[in-house]
Amino acid sequence: MECLPILFAVKYGIDLWIWLRAVLGRKGVAVLSTVISLANFGWYAVTANLFASSMIHLGNNFGFGLDKGVWAPILGTLCVLLGTLIALGGPEVIKGTNRFLVVALLFVGLIIVGICFVAVPIRDIMNVQPAIQENLTPIERFMMSGEGNVAVAFSWSTQAFVLPRLAKSERSGYWATALSYGVVAPFFAATGGVMALAMFVKTGVYESDPTTMLSTLSTPAFALLSLLLVAFANIGTQGTGSYVNCMIVKSGMPKVSYKLMVWIAMVYVSLLTIWGGVDEYFGSFISLAAYIQGPIIGMIVVDYFILRKRKLDLRSAYFLEGHDAYEFTNGFNLVGLSCVIISLLVTVLFVYNPITKHIQSPMFLLTTGSGFTAIFGGLLYWLASLTPLKHYMIKDRDSVTI
Repeated sequence: MECLPILFAVKYGIDLWIWLRAVLGRKGVAVLSTVISLANFGWYAVTANLFASSMIHLGNNFGFGLDKGVWAPILGTLCVLLGTLIALGGPEVIKGTNRFLVVALLFVGLIIVGICFVAVPIRDIMNVQPAIQENLTPIERFMMSGEGNVAVAFSWSTQAFVLPRLAKSERSGYWATALSYGVVAPFFAATGGVMALAMFVKTGVYESDPTTMLSTLSTPAFALLSLLLVAFANIGTQGTGSYVNCMIVKSGMPKVSYKLMVWIAMVYVSLLTIWGGVDEYFGSFISLAAYIQGPIIGMIVVDYFILRKRKLDLRSAYFLEGHDAYEFTNGFNLVGLSCVIISLLVTVLFVYNPITKHIQSPMFLLTTGSGFTAIFGGLLYWLASLTPLKHYMIKDRDSVTI
């Protein structure tokens, strides 16, 4: 369901944020695209830190004795710089990079699975008991984990919906995205879980850094190969992330230079990388980012399939003179923005608070917090369309062009 709206990305050659001008308004897109991208860039501070960790492990394997406190910020910033150069290359470079990335990462994933089952018997991995958390039932522990997975999917989705327009057909755009996020990403999530369990069986310690786990569980040759692939994959991820998030912001501020945005993003992500605090607050950061993007996902599904029935006024979407169907109230669609804000507040106050990690309602056990924001945001938007507000929300029926 989350991937269905990407159909218009390939069909019409526009990304999610161009369509969202009809849902949030011109200035609404500018504000939310900037806020969401600032949150999304935290991902790339994490990938930069993983690159630094990989390089430090490689250096230490060759006897260089690199001090993590000194070299982690330097190498992390280097990763951001190299990714920035990829982003400056534009869509063709991004496509070529991702062709390499997909193959390299799948290769790494298969190596990791093999390493885990060779290093530790599968019976021992299956016998690991879940950690006991006070005041949480087994189903609550399970859904807390589920919240992390749903939040990750949502926080990536608004970025992912920029890339399908680079595909050559609707079919390839849809299946490339759906399989990436529905099959490949869960495969790596499961692989990471298996690797963490294998590491616990072997050392008695839960570890989240894949470079540490690879160097501990593997033979030196496989560890070196895997660390190299992980390192270069993080550079490619950095470049792709910079490209898609700058394109998101450019949808809201089309007059700002793309290259200027990329350089500003480099400075911002470098500062986050040097700070290092994103890793510490990763779970809360992911859920809060998803709480903003969840309602947008719900609303775009409702808007695309039910309200506008896959028809849009491109002239208004691109602000051509004399076409202002998506201007709304001084550039803000107050209905759409209200749905986002209400969904976020209701979820934090009454369903699940990602900052305190407190479950507020049994509804969390059915939908997770992030899932609830998407359902509730879409529901609010649909209910609003059943009232006289529909005339405010949809002003383009006499001028649709696609």
